[in-house]
Amino acid sequence: MDVEEKVELVKGIAAEVITEEELRTLFETKEHPVAYDGFEPSGLAHLPLGVYRPLLLRDLLKAGVKFKLLLADTFAWINNKLGGDIERIRKAAEYYLEVWRVAGRVIGVDLSSVEVVWHKDFFDDPEYWRKVLLIAKNHTITRTRRALTIAGRLDAGSNPTAFYFYPSMQCADIFHMQVDICQLGLDQRKVNVLAREVAEKVDPFYGKPLYKLLGYEGGVNGKPVLVHHPIIPGLGEPPRSRVGYDEDSRIDAAIASKMSKSKPETCIFVHDSPDVVRRKIRKAYCPPRTAENNPILAYAKEIVFRAFKEFTVERKYGGPITFYSYEELEKAYVAGEVHPLDLKMALADYLIKLIDPIRRHFEENSKARELYQLIASTAVTR
Repeated sequence: MDVEEKVELVKGIAAEVITEEELRTLFETKEHPVAYDGFEPSGLAHLPLGVYRPLLLRDLLKAGVKFKLLLADTFAWINNKLGGDIERIRKAAEYYLEVWRVAGRVIGVDLSSVEVVWHKDFFDDPEYWRKVLLIAKNHTITRTRRALTIAGRLDAGSNPTAFYFYPSMQCADIFHMQVDICQLGLDQRKVNVLAREVAEKVDPFYGKPLYKLLGYEGGVNGKPVLVHHPIIPGLGEPPRSRVGYDEDSRIDAAIASKMSKSKPETCIFVHDSPDVVRRKIRKAYCPPRTAENNPILAYAKEIVFRAFKEFTVERKYGGPITFYSYEELEKAYVAGEVHPLDLKMALADYLIKLIDPIRRHFEENSKARELYQLIASTAVTR
């Protein structure tokens, strides 16, 4: 696979690349650039975590990218996930690993080459905290407050002070792991852009660019390349007004609409039975002849057409129709050739094909079942 093919493969999973030229340079200079994504262990796995992440990994690995999955256990503790119980949080991380292992088998991607990193190991490393403080010294509290939305939090006077460590810590993760590519969701762009900004900033005391003081040898010219994937929305109607997650109204709406485990009726879990999946999808927001902000079409685009070569809709009127690309489906739907209910029922069938083997594994495997029961017994915290 040549450089341009690799660039196109990575662009194919992205809502945004900063910058495409730097991405190309990475592939020209490194056979296996290193990317990462991080996850706060925080409850039962849903579609974005259990299915979408492995699907994106498949294309990245195909492009020759080495990948690190950061289990952000200490971030989850700071963010009061699972009641702030660090031992339960780490058990949730083990559960995530089991979900990914089974999901990889279902979609046909070998995840054994993916490096798993536990953030608790950074917490115990003085060198990591040196980097956190260097980064904190080189940007303002205003910039930190703007980036706080990466933790799913809006800036508010009632926030614990610990929340404000979050952006500097996540920035430090990038440099500490020596990753070339930040491959996270679009909701994480603020802190990734902050990392690029502080990397080239000259520290006033040392008189050197910060990336050198951080010992960073990844990325291009001392800055990580950013590849942000789209956000998988929840099943409900998106908010009609700005919420405040981002200055860009498009990104703000996407973050506000994000599928959330704390809203189970608008969320598909990998443990949902076929009947539950069909019930949730049937009730989902799906405006006729409209593609914009339509979660059902979003799932078809980002999940179905990544996992399957074709998508067949059994229409009540007009008979079955098969689509071989998302563009074909969207065109037909906007033209009124596919009824919302027919689309919903077809989507449900395809999602069930992906998640049912995962659900059955956690019912039939005793170790997996024990992990599931432990996490399921804990109230989900936002």
